Amino acid sequence: MTEIPTTTNDSFASLGLNEPIQKALAELDFSAPTPIQARAIPELLKGRDLLGIAQTGTGKTGAFGLPVIQHLLAENLRVRPYGTRALILAPTRELALQINESIRKFAAGTGIRTVVILGGVGRMPQVQRMQRGTDIVIGTPGRLLDLMNTRELILDQVSHFVLDEGDQMLDLGFIKDIRSILAKLPAKRQSMLFSATMPKEIGQLASSLLRDPVRVEVKAETATPDKIEQHVYFSDAGAKKRLLVGLLKDPTLARVIVFTRTKRGADKVAEHLSASGIPADAMHGNKSQNARQRILDRFKGGQARVLVATDLAARGIHVTGITHVINYELPNEPESYVHRIGRTARAGASGVAYAFCDPTERTFLRDIQKLTGVVMNVSKLEGITPANDVEMAALSDGVAQAPKPRMSEDRPKRRGRRSGSGRRPRQNRAA
Repeated sequence: MTEIPTTTNDSFASLGLNEPIQKALAELDFSAPTPIQARAIPELLKGRDLLGIAQTGTGKTGAFGLPVIQHLLAENLRVRPYGTRALILAPTRELALQINESIRKFAAGTGIRTVVILGGVGRMPQVQRMQRGTDIVIGTPGRLLDLMNTRELILDQVSHFVLDEGDQMLDLGFIKDIRSILAKLPAKRQSMLFSATMPKEIGQLASSLLRDPVRVEVKAETATPDKIEQHVYFSDAGAKKRLLVGLLKDPTLARVIVFTRTKRGADKVAEHLSASGIPADAMHGNKSQNARQRILDRFKGGQARVLVATDLAARGIHVTGITHVINYELPNEPESYVHRIGRTARAGASGVAYAFCDPTERTFLRDIQKLTGVVMNVSKLEGITPANDVEMAALSDGVAQAPKPRMSEDRPKRRGRRSGSGRRPRQNRAA
């Protein structure tokens, strides 16, 4: 595997993209390629297979989408009914729709056609769109296999295959589906695998999928953006709902995503907020695609001030103007924290991220701060979080900038050995 070094290409023209694509990029105000685009596009235009390691939001869709469009335009082949020339596989419906939207913008005016195939909505409209064939199919594994089994999606003309967010694919248990799809692809094709992380399983998948690939890696941005203020609130788990409602009394929290670990947790938090007079919707994988789209439209349109979501939203949803991200429950994977708070402070704006940390989550907080290099500011909300500095220091247990216990100014400092055992007060030791 060839490692591609960092390049200094500062324009799309220098990457070898053709005039129609450059025109579409100019109309989108895309003036310069991102690092992964600058390194991946020239190699993909040569026809090489590629392993791309980069986080979401780094421009991966352009990195693989632009070369695929250019190759398809150059081939100018007639696609058969129910066939496609390129297949892009995504782990979530939201990401598939987002990729499709970007591809259509990149290919504006070229005649390149796309079809999105995903579950959660009726299959017949998708089948009807496949009847005359298409240039690019973007989809999720389950519905793709469904149409493949009924011969309403035929892959024998696929010359380009993209597997996006490979690590999330594995996390969601799609490995068997992926291998079933791979078995139906032509042996002669260009393949691309993109992933935010590189666990052992991704390496094994890359070995079976890619042939003599180039490797392009954009180092993970372990330091979160400077424009995101990061705060932690220490709280018992049972007090988190009251803490959340208390914070949302502040009108500056205008458009907020609240992250939970589970779907059931998202539903419960959203119901509690709605009962408290705060417009909120829950969004997760158990909801149909139509319901998820309605929820997202309500959030974008301001009808719902708060979107309560699982990590599904961290990689597949892009909404402008998000003022705050609240980690109601800390993720057990620190990289997920970076993805979550990246929903705010986009396009040059500033943002605020709050983390709620109960005693069982202190290890998660340590891992997050080790990854990001940021020690969060400790904040309090009267009557809900620890009321004094001694309690705060005990609960934080050295994982954040908890204030040190202060002595009264009118009390002389005690010299010599500390009285008692020197341990924390009994009521705090359990924290």
